[in-house]
Amino acid sequence: MAEAKWYVVHTYSGYENKVKANIEKTIENNKHLAEQILEVRVPLEDVVEIKNGAKRTVQKKMFPGYVLLNMEMNDDTWYVVRNTRGVTGFVGPGSKPVPLTEAEMKPLGIKAENVSVDFVEGDSIAVVAGVWKDTVGVVQKLDYSKQTATINVELFGRETPVEISFAEVRKL
Repeated sequence: MAEAKWYVVHTYSGYENKVKANIEKTIENNKHLAEQILEVRVPLEDVVEIKNGAKRTVQKKMFPGYVLLNMEMNDDTWYVVRNTRGVTGFVGPGSKPVPLTEAEMKPLGIKAENVSVDFVEGDSIAVVAGVWKDTVGVVQKLDYSKQTATINVELFGRETPVEISFAEVRKL
């Protein structure tokens, strides 16, 4: 089994989120790909805009037209990503994708080292940041390669699994 590395995919401008969603949907439908394509990311940065004298912080894409993938490069993953609607190709000479180096990943906020957590499956945790802030849930699954915990939250009266980054949670 090859080691997963970060690769850059070129997309049509404005299609970054659609490409991310399409690749994630393909991974969801093909379970064997979930072990090979670990993460799809559209890097965002906070930018302060001043309009009509009012300051506000908005998120903008760091690299319009590009999507980052943490994956094992093989014929299957290359084919799936390359043939995703909106993808024009991998970044690299010719048709050979080149992985990002540690130095290139650092400014993007991508860390290679793993984070140790003080909770295990079955523990109750509170979400302290992000979309699900102030939500409490029980850990169903820990994914150390993606640095995420899957918790069940109550949504519209039903238990719904939600994937949360380790950085956004704390143990109760």
